[in-house]
Amino acid sequence: MAERARLKPLDRDDQQPLYRQVKQNILDLTRDGTIPAHSKLPSERELVQAYDVSRITIRQALVELVQEGHLQSQPGKGFYVAEKSEPFELHLLTSFTANAIAKGMVPGSRLLEAKIYAAPPEISRALYLPEAADVVLLKRLRTLDGVPVVIQYDWLQPAACPGLLDLDWSTGNRSLYAELRERYGLRPVRGQTTISARYPDEDEVTLLKLEQKTAVLTLDQIAFSAENRPINISTSVHHPKRYPLSIQQGE
Repeated sequence: MAERARLKPLDRDDQQPLYRQVKQNILDLTRDGTIPAHSKLPSERELVQAYDVSRITIRQALVELVQEGHLQSQPGKGFYVAEKSEPFELHLLTSFTANAIAKGMVPGSRLLEAKIYAAPPEISRALYLPEAADVVLLKRLRTLDGVPVVIQYDWLQPAACPGLLDLDWSTGNRSLYAELRERYGLRPVRGQTTISARYPDEDEVTLLKLEQKTAVLTLDQIAFSAENRPINISTSVHHPKRYPLSIQQGE
């Protein structure tokens, strides 16, 4: 393969671990187009021979590249270069599912928690509810083409969406906004968003397969109806590389 000729020999005097040198070399080859998007990498055996390192070293480099969204693993076939992520336009009234489909990607969802419970004060106030009133909580891990990208929490008034938790939220293309609109007649027309960044907790590191000391983006959003009533509160924790965001400005 042509790309094998570009595999750089490792610097044994470098303080960097060998797997990090391998990882950086492969990443450079994907970024400069030597190994373009959707192309298959040399096999693990070929990489072991080319870099003169153990299979464990190669595997560690490849696993991290998959976790960061640079490669995709296809069982029985090998590793392929992932298509570069384009920023997702930040728009409160467009669902995750709609955004994914618009970019030709396959949305997925894993239900982490679904319950009705007594809301903490900040949630009940934002939903215009009495203190400690019951709220619906829907917590999901959202994926794009099978890769985890967002942990999403949604809080809603139970009276406004009866039976919401009885739906199958493990279905990959089920959109909360579509269900609210079509099933309950709830249509968000405006909202507000607060963006911040912080270090993830251990659970978030595991779910999003983050590198240590990687910051996450957090979005706190409230959607309102035409009657200026809050429909839902949403908090989402974003993988900064796999789900980059852009904000459109101007007319």
